[in-house]
This record gives sequence, structure tokens and C-alpha cells, in this order.
Amino acid sequence: MKNHLSRFSGAIGLVILILVWTGSAFALSDAYKNNIYSPGLLKPVDSVLKVKVGGPAPDFTLPAVNGKRVSLSQFRGKKNVVLSFVPAAWTPVCSDQWPGYNMIQDIFDDHDAVLLGITVDNIPTLYSWTNQMGQLWFPVLSDFWPHGKVARTYGILRSDGVAERALFVIDKKGIIRYIDVHNINQRPPLEALVDELDKLR
Repeated sequence: MKNHLSRFSGAIGLVILILVWTGSAFALSDAYKNNIYSPGLLKPVDSVLKVKVGGPAPDFTLPAVNGKRVSLSQFRGKKNVVLSFVPAAWTPVCSDQWPGYNMIQDIFDDHDAVLLGITVDNIPTLYSWTNQMGQLWFPVLSDFWPHGKVARTYGILRSDGVAERALFVIDKKGIIRYIDVHNINQRPPLEALVDELDKLR
């Protein structure tokens, strides 16, 4: 991972990045923090995966917060893609996870990869939430209607109607190279994602 952290130097930079990622290091306003809803401890995984590593990633087209529509297939032959599904806007872990990816935009660039953030929330909710989080460099997509269709297709729609906290790494040919359906109560480890991106070189 050290080789790809160009804005950090050596082991000290790596330690700083991990501490920032694992701690509550984001400078969020009290007003923002007071609007974060805590669902409490949830069942770690509550779905049955429908896709597999080595298989094709199902295509989809979803509306983005910026008003555009984004399709997975538009990156075929051009970019590697990381899909980051999170359960719900205005919740603690999700509100830390996505801003954390701002720290590693250069790693995605170095691996010729794009990140797509997806939740089952509607566009107005996502607009408000992402504005409060601060500028995110990646598209945020709404899988709201038909509700959770993409999450259901991938097999990560939970019984309560939200998506699992899940990462899918998809290569330029549209093949799934890595899946992490993570404990919904925790952020996926940053270093594991970087390791998987390394394998796409």
C-alpha cells in the first residue's frame, strides 16, 4: 500500500492514513453530527449474494445526485470500477466511510479506477446528506426506485429494505474481481481495497 500513497511519505504517512481512516477524524459540524441517526447494533449480514467473483457484474443505470444518469456499462473497456453500497444516509458509519475515500482519490486514479457510491435513499435525501458531508469526488447514485433493484440484483438487499455495506471491484471487462459484503456495523478495511486494486494492474 505504501507504494501508492504518493502524498504520504513512508511508514509514518501510512500510519497517519490508517489512524485518520479508523478514527473520528473528519471535521464535521455539531449541527451535522446532531442529525446523524444511530440505528444501534445490527445483524452483521442479512442477505444472500447472487453474484460471484469471476462472473459478470450485472449492468444498471441509476440517477446521480448531480442530475446525471450513470450506467455501469459506460465504463466497460475504459475504467475499473469499485461499487460502494452503503445502507443509509444520515447514519454514523456511512457518514464516515464515504468522506474517507476523499483521502485516496489519487489511488483510484493510479489504478485507472472509478468509485460509484450507491444507497437505496432518494435523491433529495442524498443531496442533503452529501452536501453536509462536504464535496465527494465520486458520483453518488440512488437505488431508490424501483426500491433497491440494483442491490436486490446483486443479492445484497437486506430484509429491512436497505443495502448491505458492500464493495465490488469490477475490471474493465465487466468481470467481478473482488466482493466484500462487510459487517454492516463496521467500515471495510481500506488496505484490503487497495490490495485488490493492485491486482488489477
